[in-house]
Order: sequence, then structure tokens, then C-alpha cells
Amino acid sequence: MNEEFDADWLDLREPYDARARDAGLAARLARALPARPRLLDLGAGTGSLLRWLGHFIGRAQVWTLVDADAALIELAFETIAERAEQVGWRVTWPGRRTLLVHTPHGAWRVEGLIADLSEAPDNLPLGAADAVVCSALCDLVSRDWVERMAAACAARRLPFYAALNVAGRDRFTPPHPADALVARGFRRDQARDKGFGGKALGPDAPGVLRAAFEAQGYAVHLAPSDWVLAPHDREMADALAVAHARAAMAQERREARRIAEWLAARSRLAEAGRLAVRVPHRDLLALPPPVT
Repeated sequence: MNEEFDADWLDLREPYDARARDAGLAARLARALPARPRLLDLGAGTGSLLRWLGHFIGRAQVWTLVDADAALIELAFETIAERAEQVGWRVTWPGRRTLLVHTPHGAWRVEGLIADLSEAPDNLPLGAADAVVCSALCDLVSRDWVERMAAACAARRLPFYAALNVAGRDRFTPPHPADALVARGFRRDQARDKGFGGKALGPDAPGVLRAAFEAQGYAVHLAPSDWVLAPHDREMADALAVAHARAAMAQERREARRIAEWLAARSRLAEAGRLAVRVPHRDLLALPPPVT
């Protein structure tokens, strides 16, 4: 896996992720899990999904945070501990790589696993999990990766939850003459191989996930989880414009000047509190068929 993410970007996006994810699917997953569920969090980054989803589970739980970046896993432990202490929860360290967060409704046990997700599911401890979860991951992977993951989950009857899958073209408001150019370059960049053995799914991710898990007999539930940025979300809007411009320039080199002009205009609007952005996402929950 060669796609890496900066900790500052993950920190910036966390509140927008939390606001966008569908609470109904999270609650449905929580009801499907056993009394003390074990969750395998793929591409966990700094642990933002745990900090959000753990409250919906609302009881003792065990998390294994999986990421290729050891520094992000270390930062995840620090951030989880800091956020817990901020709300008055006690934190203990029974081992170097194990964190316990003592909540009023039971302890959250957190462990880390450094693993290259391009090799998943073969290198994952699926036998020690009650569900596989991820956030903002599946639009980066390939069709083959999804089909292998669906088959592996089905072999163990594991629920699969994937939040914040890209689902369409991002919209910047007000419009700009170069919007279509930037969108075209950005879409091309979304589809490049991100290190998962083939073309990245990009906005095809929800449909591919659904088909792969339904083929295994799963019941698949989808819900919108769009990022909706208002003009006052200046920093995030500007960061998205920068990301779009960089991706577009990598794919549309002959149009670098127009893309740079687009970015300059977007950055001015963001700084002035006049830029709004909508990023379409879909959350997905795949539940195994009932035992007959």
C-alpha cells in the first residue's frame, strides 16, 4: 500500500467525518454485535472511527487498529487517551501496545497492528474479530480487493461496515469556468492504482461493495454521508481546493496554468468565507445472512 495520509489532514477532517457519518447504520451495526464486540478497524489512522463509533456501541468493546503507518498508530493511542481524559474517563496501559479506556459503560480495549492493507485479508486476524470496519478507505481499493474481503468476511460470517465512501463529483459553490477541468483531472486521479492491486474504485466504491457482499448472501444497507461545508468552514474548504488542484495537475499537466488560476480563485473565496463545498459519500453496512 503506497497511499499515505498526513496526521494534520486526518485531524482537520475528523469533525466533518463525524458530522457526516450516518448514525442509523452505526446503531444497526451496534445491535448486530455481541455483548463485548471485537472490531478490526482497517486504515485506522489516528483512531477517529473508534472515537465516533465506540459511543454507538455503548458497552465494553475491543478494537484492533490496523494501519501501515506505525507513527499514525502511535498517535492514535495518544489521541484516544487525551480525548478520554478530557471527558473525565480513566485511562490505563496494561501493556506497551494496549490501552484501556474506562468508560461509564465498560472498558474499551485498544490494540494496534502494523500491516500492509494491500495484502488484506490474508494478513488480518479475522478469526479474532466480530466485525470489520473502516472509514474513507474503500474508494482507494480495487475491485479484486473488495471481492477478496467479501469472501473472507463471509467465510467467518463477519459484518462489514465501511463509512464515507466517495459517491460522486464534488461541488464547489459559486461556480468557476474551470470546474469541469479540475473535476476531470480529479476523477482521473481517483482512479489511479493506489497500491491495492488495480484501478482504485473512486465513486464506484458503494456499488462494487454492495455487489460483492450481496453475492455472498449479505444484506447490504446504504445511507448518504455527504460532507457539507458552509462558507464559514474556511480551512477545510481551502484544503479541499488544494487537494483537488494538486490531483488535477498531476493528470492534466498541459492545463497547469488554468488549474492554478482556479485554485487561486477558490482560495480567495475560502479566505473571504464565500466558498461552499459538497462532497458526496455513502456509508455501507453489510450483514451476514441469519443462521438457518
